[in-house]
Amino acid sequence: MSKLDQIKKPIEKEIKEFEPRFRASMKSRVSLLDKIMHYIVKRKGKQMRPMFVFLTAKVFGETTDSTYRAAAMIELLHTATLVHDDVVDDANKRRGFFSINAIWKNKIAVLVGDYLLSKGLLLAVENDEFELLRIMSNSVREMSEGELLQIEKARKLDITEKVYYDIIRQKTATLIASCCASGANSVGMDKATIERMRLFGEYTGIAFQIKDDLFDYGSDGETIGKPTGIDIKEKKMTLPLIYALSKASSSDKRRIIRNVKKHNENKKKVKEVINFVIETGGIEYAQKAMHDYKDKALAILKEFEQNEANKALAELVIFTTERKK
Repeated sequence: MSKLDQIKKPIEKEIKEFEPRFRASMKSRVSLLDKIMHYIVKRKGKQMRPMFVFLTAKVFGETTDSTYRAAAMIELLHTATLVHDDVVDDANKRRGFFSINAIWKNKIAVLVGDYLLSKGLLLAVENDEFELLRIMSNSVREMSEGELLQIEKARKLDITEKVYYDIIRQKTATLIASCCASGANSVGMDKATIERMRLFGEYTGIAFQIKDDLFDYGSDGETIGKPTGIDIKEKKMTLPLIYALSKASSSDKRRIIRNVKKHNENKKKVKEVINFVIETGGIEYAQKAMHDYKDKALAILKEFEQNEANKALAELVIFTTERKK
């Protein structure tokens, strides 16, 4: 049994019941859309986001119809952003499958993303889930802002640590924060508790993203699902590199930034950047930051009842910082 399967134990029934509900939420009368929805369901990932929703709900009580709606809405919005991301990044593959834009071209992929987004929002509206709608709409806005902030900063490569955290909080952490806030909301928790769980999700999401950034510097890049140096090739300024540059002499700084800006397709120059980051202590610095956020997330969980779901959530946080891909 994998680590994730063990973590899913307290919510096995919910995850099983969630599948048909999620498929039903994607239905369309247009056969082309239905065919694409079927393809999307077939290639789904680890279901980490629904896990955060269900486990959070079960920390405080029993899951409700509202919990299932929250999980389905998160998956619809998350899938919409992935479909649009693949168009933006001109990516042909995702998790080993061809992307929607690779098979059906950009125009259809953009419309599919829009359709998924509208289905998610309607799921809340049609069931009078206005607090859920507020949580999710805020998330969509933040994700768009974070993505645009990253694109804007990639042009000049002038990212400070503060800006980096702003980007990842909006791009990645906001969705996990919404999972936890909507999970608590779905079982009728008060505003203060919902906010604590939102913050728990945000800290977990930041730790998750720093872990992702560290994969770029792994020597076994091919085995961890992300080839080494891909962030550098895409001119993405991540925490290990930001820290290393802050410690560099002005001539080193100029050389490294020139490599990232102008020679990011040159394997030798990319390797030079990776070695520079490793030698300057960028990896250790980012690892410490990741563990600090993990610890802050775990500290929030200790405020609530230590039941099976709470322990599984803690395991899920640890899993996000120890995963191999």
